[in-house]
Amino acid sequence: MSTATTATTAARLTPGTLARTRALTRMEITLLGRNKTTLFNAIALAPLMVLLLMGVIGDRTDGAGAGVFSGTLLTTLVAFGLLFVAYYNLTTTAVARREELTLKRLTSGTSSRLEVLVAMSMPALIIVLAQAVLGLAAAVGVIEVPPLTNPILVVLALGLGFAMFAGLGYASSGLTKTVEAAQLTTLPVLMVTMLFSGLTLPLSLLPEPAQVIAEATPLFPVVTLLNLGLTGVTPDGDQVAFAGSFAEAVVPLIVLIAWTALGVLATRRWMRWEPRR
Repeated sequence: MSTATTATTAARLTPGTLARTRALTRMEITLLGRNKTTLFNAIALAPLMVLLLMGVIGDRTDGAGAGVFSGTLLTTLVAFGLLFVAYYNLTTTAVARREELTLKRLTSGTSSRLEVLVAMSMPALIIVLAQAVLGLAAAVGVIEVPPLTNPILVVLALGLGFAMFAGLGYASSGLTKTVEAAQLTTLPVLMVTMLFSGLTLPLSLLPEPAQVIAEATPLFPVVTLLNLGLTGVTPDGDQVAFAGSFAEAVVPLIVLIAWTALGVLATRRWMRWEPRR
């Protein structure tokens, strides 16, 4: 096949791929709209967490504490969203649809596996973004939220973090026989990532070798990039400006990209499209 023919074929395939992905995405969003419980949790969780944290920290949201509070709040919302929506929920969704032969039917026609995976992840992405936006809106309503230090790092943390945990979720589904079993198969990732993320336990309390291991876990670079982008606070507690945040972001960004690539490879290796027997 000549180069011109290859280019023409690719040009014909691209609009079809986009059209099929849009159609599958519309179907997924329609299903999301019919799930009132999921929608309620997505809408109510973020404002509720703001109110709960406000009650815990009280007047520490005044002055300089407002920036720390808002940054911690949004980072926590995004971290929980990535773990439980992008990772855990996509694991259970993929398992359920595999066992019901939905994945097999979807890929038996013109839709590719990539198109199905992208469309299936869209409701989870919408929920994660909605929680972040609603959490920010709720915080703005009760405290003075300072401007972002580096919006670019926030976007990178959200985009790469979601892609990474979606890939790990799809890979975990291949190791999970039933939806109920997902509570066990996803537990190691949930526990390790949350423990070493820096949100639940200050890494300074850990021995130095454990700190090095923690910095290489999936959620830590996401939390680091979010903190840098939202408030300019480094893992060591130092404050940096826009330019300085890029230098601090190099290592966590490399770790995050590596985990994202690993998530893609793990999906290709372990994702199953037909029921486990």
